[in-house]
Amino acid sequence: MNNILVPIGTSPDSSKTLQYAVDFATNFGAKIFVMDVISVATAMGSLANVEEKVAKSNKEHLKEVIDEVDTKNIEIKIATYTGDIIDGLNDINKELGIDLIIIAPKSNDIKEELYLGNTSGRIIKQTDIPTLIVPKGTTFKPIKKIMTAFGSGILKRSSILTPLATIKNKFKSEVSLLLVKRPGYSEDDLKVNTALLDLSKKLTITENATTYLGVMEFYHEEHPDMLCVFRRKRGFFKKLWEKNTILKSEFHVPVPVLVLSVKKD
Repeated sequence: MNNILVPIGTSPDSSKTLQYAVDFATNFGAKIFVMDVISVATAMGSLANVEEKVAKSNKEHLKEVIDEVDTKNIEIKIATYTGDIIDGLNDINKELGIDLIIIAPKSNDIKEELYLGNTSGRIIKQTDIPTLIVPKGTTFKPIKKIMTAFGSGILKRSSILTPLATIKNKFKSEVSLLLVKRPGYSEDDLKVNTALLDLSKKLTITENATTYLGVMEFYHEEHPDMLCVFRRKRGFFKKLWEKNTILKSEFHVPVPVLVLSVKKD
């Protein structure tokens, strides 16, 4: 794991998310890139140099956040982009090769019932970059137990598991698998990828209406330090896929959630 990207919003907790990322990155010797996701609407023609002024303001904001963090000699660089955040993320990924995005569950939205705000939700739904969702204010600690939940054991490529394998190897984590048989599952869904099985200590199979309900059934029994799920259109966020925001009533866990990318379903 070489390059970690941390989108920074206007939340006063931004520095805490960045601090978690720094503490996480020290274990891998990774570089951290921060990018600003503040969007400023202006009347056309109101300021000739508005883009330059916004860019300067955003850069100053990022530096203020970085100054609040104990960088522990980790290199933190500012990644710049123009336009839509998803286009910006993809451009930065093409240029740098981002191994992991670290975000807080809720971005700038003040509605406390939201688990993912519009910006963080779009990052989860519309990119193919592995993402770690870290609850606000979470202090980093070694990841000893990882629950990996899924409704289908089919993976097109074993390399999808690289972030999970990297974390497991670094912290000597115990990985448990939870296969949730949902309505309409196929026999193929029950065939678990051998690379995923090789990472795990045990496999539990349960039946539930959604993968999330299966997680809730076993979460308190497992007490994981991290939940791992897959980003696919028929996967963990199935019913939530049509919109970007996600309510806490629809999904919420108090531990970091690693979202792995599955480009094809």
